[in-house]
Amino acid sequence: MLKNSQKILKKIKNATQLEEALRLVVQVSLSSIDADACLFYLKDLQIDQYLLMATAGLNTSAIDEAELSINDALVRWVGTHKESINLANATDHPCLRNISVNGNGAFHGFMGAHVIHYGREIGVLVAQKKERRRYDNDEAAFFTTLATQLGVAINHLLAKWNFSKQLNGTSQGRIFLRGIPCAPGVCIGNIVLSHPIDLQSIPDRKVSDIKAEEIAFLVALDTTKKELRESSERMCTNLPVELLSVFEVHISILESDRLKTKTIDRIHSGQWAKGALTDTILELESFFQQIEDPYLSARAEDIRLLGRQILFHLQGDVLASDNYPKHTILAGMEISLVELSKVPHDRLAGIICMHGSALSHIAIICREIGIPAVIGLTDLSFGYLEDCEIAIDGNRGEIFINPLPADIIEFQQRIHEERAISEQLETLRNLPAKTLDGISIPLYINLGIGEDKVSTDAEKYEGVGLYRTEYFFIGRNTLPTEDEQYDLYRHILESFAPKPVTIRTLDAGGDKQLPFFSIAEANPFLGMRGIRLTLDHPEIFLTQLRALLRANSLFKNLEILLPMISRKKEIDQTISLIERAYLELIAEGQTALKPKIGAMLEVPSAVYLISSLSKRVDFFSIGTNDLTQYLLAVDRNNLKVQDFYDSLHPAVIHVIKDIVKRARIQNIPVCVCGEMAGNPASALLLLGLGIDSLSMNPSSIPRVKWTIRSFTRQQARELADKTLKTEDESYARQLLNDALSAVGLDALVNAGKF
Repeated sequence: MLKNSQKILKKIKNATQLEEALRLVVQVSLSSIDADACLFYLKDLQIDQYLLMATAGLNTSAIDEAELSINDALVRWVGTHKESINLANATDHPCLRNISVNGNGAFHGFMGAHVIHYGREIGVLVAQKKERRRYDNDEAAFFTTLATQLGVAINHLLAKWNFSKQLNGTSQGRIFLRGIPCAPGVCIGNIVLSHPIDLQSIPDRKVSDIKAEEIAFLVALDTTKKELRESSERMCTNLPVELLSVFEVHISILESDRLKTKTIDRIHSGQWAKGALTDTILELESFFQQIEDPYLSARAEDIRLLGRQILFHLQGDVLASDNYPKHTILAGMEISLVELSKVPHDRLAGIICMHGSALSHIAIICREIGIPAVIGLTDLSFGYLEDCEIAIDGNRGEIFINPLPADIIEFQQRIHEERAISEQLETLRNLPAKTLDGISIPLYINLGIGEDKVSTDAEKYEGVGLYRTEYFFIGRNTLPTEDEQYDLYRHILESFAPKPVTIRTLDAGGDKQLPFFSIAEANPFLGMRGIRLTLDHPEIFLTQLRALLRANSLFKNLEILLPMISRKKEIDQTISLIERAYLELIAEGQTALKPKIGAMLEVPSAVYLISSLSKRVDFFSIGTNDLTQYLLAVDRNNLKVQDFYDSLHPAVIHVIKDIVKRARIQNIPVCVCGEMAGNPASALLLLGLGIDSLSMNPSSIPRVKWTIRSFTRQQARELADKTLKTEDESYARQLLNDALSAVGLDALVNAGKF
């Protein structure tokens, strides 16, 4: 039975349509257990009904209304209770008490298993028998295991089916989806795909100009063959003859009647070229995958790669910079910095993507440049968005595909409100971040990308609370030299002098791998990252420290911040290396100056070492992103557990309060440089908890300043005390948002992503 389960899943993976996949499910299920019929009911969330989508061993026209009523009731019971049932006689189940049944239905034995995908109901898989008998344990185990695996297996096809259904429905194609709010703001625009669409994302589409589609396919096919021949010629001096033959194999596949004829046949049936090609490629891929011979089975990959090449040419040339729509919404599986930079800034309206995290680097970049973005749209088939208008709400993580006129009016009004807020915030530019009772809270900026632009406006800011040096390392193919680093640090220190500049030492590892120094780890977030990595490689660390000490001797405004501290030994070893670097520079006749040293509090163990660490450092900086991640045991870049990641979790709030209390006893200042610092509501909470300063993206400063200037410190403390008593993050969030609204800051609540 296990082999049959794997067989079903493998076939589903190669299916191109939901109906096809579900037919495979019921057919193979029927052949795997002692059943007379197998059925699959799909949950339609819009109408709250279960639709019978596939059957095997059953003549649906022969089922009477009583039998349908029994099935519907049992299927709904399985879906509602989210548990399997295995009945010898279906009519004995308690859920049928209010349904008139005579007990003489065609089927008696009934087994139903719930199919879900990350908490979202997909449907119910059913097996039926005419005789009165429960399915045995092996059959039940196979059935429920298969149902558990089906959610993941058919999710993509289900999304494709839902899109097709909605785009052709009575709502005029309007589709609403919720993702993860990534960067605040709202916008309306048109989709531009950041790279060629994956084969699985190409939608079905009927066309009228069949000849044009056929010509487009044949041109793309010929272009791909020409490309392969040119590649072979370029490589002929570098590859042996036997490897060059691979090019000929690929060309022969492109010239095969099976690929060409089947695609053209699909086009002649009315399918557009991209969809016809995709279905043919997936069919051929499936054919090769099922061959037992490993060599021939591996040709499935060749088929898939060739299909993508043809598809690339079918999609035409990449847009020139002046051909991007006036309001471009960049969309893709993931968006890279390179892809982002290709769109002229004055035409980039927003971003949406399937993967990523609200705390990923692309998210940080979007917030810094003020581009609304929504990520985590895992159920989205981007092929369906081509030529669609789309409205994005980056504050709430919502998108509207083909928005209705009423939606557009609402979004235009909100865009107008956002501009009004920006104008209001502009009036605060030269005012201090001071509470109503006269307490000043320094607001520093986080830097790492786009520092040249910010450095030219350095006089607008109070200093740098976090400079991320890893970006200088990540953007290179080799380690930067001491002089290269010295020039960078000198530029930053000079730009902000005499204001303080906190530079974090190399924080590589985790989700920030160095291209020239990658480390293979099962769990990189708990592995060699931050201070662990640099202490393990003093040759890298000493070079950076020497450059920092040299730069500080000129402007004397440097503070060094050490990442990922979990024990006092790490501080001691770093101080020893700083002393070594200093003595070496002096011995060489160079100028050097030792700076203040700070420790990042992001590993929970460090919180309870504050007394010991305070004897060795001058300040603490809380990295709330990682502190939340480690405290709640939630990977902040894992979309499957995004709902569990919340910096307003009671445990996080209590730990921050504990940090402030312990640091105050040692008379050590505490700054927050994580995402919490840049949100108006959580910044108000941090003010009440006793944080001394905040560091955030430059674009967040006006909103946070507006918040601080609207409260007394005592009001913030009273609010923090109330928040500390909450037992759920939703109550804490409501308390903070209500407090903002009470002083007339509804605009920040509505515009925020909190």
